[in-house]
Amino acid sequence: MSDTRQHTKFIFVTGGVVSSLGKGIVASSLGALLETRGLRVALSKADPYLNIDPGTMSPTQHGEVFVTEDGAETDLDLGHYERFTHAQLSRANSFTTGQVYDAVLSKERNGDYLGGTVQVVPHVTAQIKENIFRASEGADISIIEIGGTVGDIEGLPFLEAIRQMRYELGQANVLYIHLTLVPYIAAARELKTKPTQHSVKELRSIGIQPDILVCRSESLLPEELKLKIARFCNVAPNQVISAEDVANIYTMPLAFHAQKLDQIVVDALGIWTRKPDLHEWHAIARRIENPKGQVKIAVVGKYTLVADSYKSIEESLLHAGLYNEVTVEIDYIDSADLESPTWDPQQLRPYHGIIVPGGFGNRGVNGKIRAVEFARVEQVPFLGICLGLQVAAIEFCRNVLGKTEAATSLEWDMDAEKPVITLMNEQRALVKKGGTMRLGGYPCQLQAGSKAGAAYQQEQITERHRHRYEFNTIYKEAFEGSGMTFSGISPDGKLMEIMEYDAHPWFVACQFHPELKSKPMKPHPLFRALIQEAKRHKNEKEPSHVA
Repeated sequence: MSDTRQHTKFIFVTGGVVSSLGKGIVASSLGALLETRGLRVALSKADPYLNIDPGTMSPTQHGEVFVTEDGAETDLDLGHYERFTHAQLSRANSFTTGQVYDAVLSKERNGDYLGGTVQVVPHVTAQIKENIFRASEGADISIIEIGGTVGDIEGLPFLEAIRQMRYELGQANVLYIHLTLVPYIAAARELKTKPTQHSVKELRSIGIQPDILVCRSESLLPEELKLKIARFCNVAPNQVISAEDVANIYTMPLAFHAQKLDQIVVDALGIWTRKPDLHEWHAIARRIENPKGQVKIAVVGKYTLVADSYKSIEESLLHAGLYNEVTVEIDYIDSADLESPTWDPQQLRPYHGIIVPGGFGNRGVNGKIRAVEFARVEQVPFLGICLGLQVAAIEFCRNVLGKTEAATSLEWDMDAEKPVITLMNEQRALVKKGGTMRLGGYPCQLQAGSKAGAAYQQEQITERHRHRYEFNTIYKEAFEGSGMTFSGISPDGKLMEIMEYDAHPWFVACQFHPELKSKPMKPHPLFRALIQEAKRHKNEKEPSHVA
């Protein structure tokens, strides 16, 4: 850890005015730019809420839970970090107030503080700094995003900790970037800088003078407005960076580079680097600007009121669209709406592909089953993810095998004797909910000649999981005898990871979450294949249309 203190430079990204301005995108874009200069970058998220992690939080409150390779349930911003950069993150890269206080209280119980009074300063702030150093080991630059907004009570210990770090490590080793809102007031036809001024004033009142301001607005800030912000916020005019609303977040690294953000950062931190190699980002931009068609994908889920509930799926579809040179139009459909007696299956006919994603509980499950049945019968390209595999197994059990008594899950039918979806023995005795599922990366052996094998072009893969229930292998033979192939199985043969329906052009369901490993430069094989099949399906439906 002393080595980290000596050799790593630290960048802290804070936010003001309102939440959800895009601190994660700013951190990720900057990380991407610094990587193009040959620097090793670590990215972390410090969340001020008291939960140990977001694992037990509803997606409708917090968005999706991103799972790292080592099985940590983390904030969705870690997904952005991994998608924009080459960093493979771990549980060390995400920590909350809950984790910090848990560590401090454990030390107090163990007598580590030698009977002293345990206080926010210095003990809590010291633990925060310890977490930051641990997450930064081996990096040239460590970018840490502080969740929430300046002025939040729960965020004060984090801001105090990062204030101390500049005092302890020196100005040449610590940089502060502050993201604020510059709203456009339609009635006045003006962009307003006062929210930014007040946010910076709040930050300075606790001892942090931001070095760079990133200003979120509907359009690029005019130069005179940048000068005004610089004057009132005590920063250089060229260190006021405009972050305008964009249709595609993968254009942001180039937008920031055009304003010399990466050069400003390396100059401020006294780092010599090579010239940035941006050819991959330019290639992405060209694909974004020049699609050769469009496909429509229905995501039939349970948490559709909050778009961030399926953030990684949305990004994975975008990546696959870039690879296949098409724009992917996504419609989120609440699976509960499909349970209505008046629901018409023809409502799914306009779509060129259907995804049934993960989820928990039985609300909307029958609607998901209906979506699976439509995709299977109507030969629409289909991808089931996690619960999506489980409802696909239930649908097949009910409508193809005719085993209605088995067509259920132990998750919501605890009295079922032999359900097709059940618990593994090691899960049956668990009482706690947090962090007790099958989490993180697990190996999977692929069947040669299968659709999954063709997509991956590999014999063995590793994919990330987040679930508790599994396919009941007593039905494996019956499924295979009726045309459902298990094309991905755990190396010990006990866990069914991928299944695909033989009598269908592309019907694939997986127990893991493939969206967690997709990147714009390297789309996930299953999403890439789904969009390719969606293009084919569209051409068959509309033969005169060039996709």
